[in-house]
Amino acid sequence: MRMRHRFACILLFAILLAACGTPEIENSPPFYESLARPGAEVNVAATASLLSDYRRANGLPAIEADAKLTTLAQDQVRRMAAADKVTHDPGGRGFLQRLKSANYNAARAAENVGAGYHTLAEAFSGWRDSPSHNTNMLLPGATRFGIATAYSEKSKYKVFWALLLAEPAAAR
Repeated sequence: MRMRHRFACILLFAILLAACGTPEIENSPPFYESLARPGAEVNVAATASLLSDYRRANGLPAIEADAKLTTLAQDQVRRMAAADKVTHDPGGRGFLQRLKSANYNAARAAENVGAGYHTLAEAFSGWRDSPSHNTNMLLPGATRFGIATAYSEKSKYKVFWALLLAEPAAAR
C-alpha cells in the first residue's frame, strides 16, 4: 500500500510539474478572435453560422459564402485600408458599379462597411445595432454573402470590414 501511495504522489507531482511548463492554449470561439494583427482573416464559416442563425431567428433564409462576393469584399477592405477611410465608394466606384463590373447578377444586394471592430462579434453587434446596417443583414431573399477584413497598423481603426449580401438573380 505504501508503494502505491508513493507512486501516486510521484505521478501527481510529475503531472503538476508538466502543467507548469506547458503554455496554456487559447481556445476562444472564432467570433471573439482579434483580427487586429497582420495576416488575420475573418472566419467565413463562423460568419455564415452567426448570420444564418440571426436571419432564421427573423424568419429569413440562411446564407452561404459566395466566392465572387468574398473577392469583392476583399477588394473593398483593401481599398478602404489603403485610403484609411470607411466608404462605399472607394476610387469613385460605388457598390452597384463594383457588382456590375464583377459580372455579379443580383436581384437584390446590400453592403455593410465598417472599421474599428476587432472581432466578428463586435462587427456583428455594431451592425445589428445600426438600423440601416441591420436592414442589410436582414435583406429579404439574400442567400449569399462575402465578408473580408483588412488590418492596417497605421490606422486608428486597425481593422476594416466589408460584408456583402445578395439574392442572386434567376438564371435565364
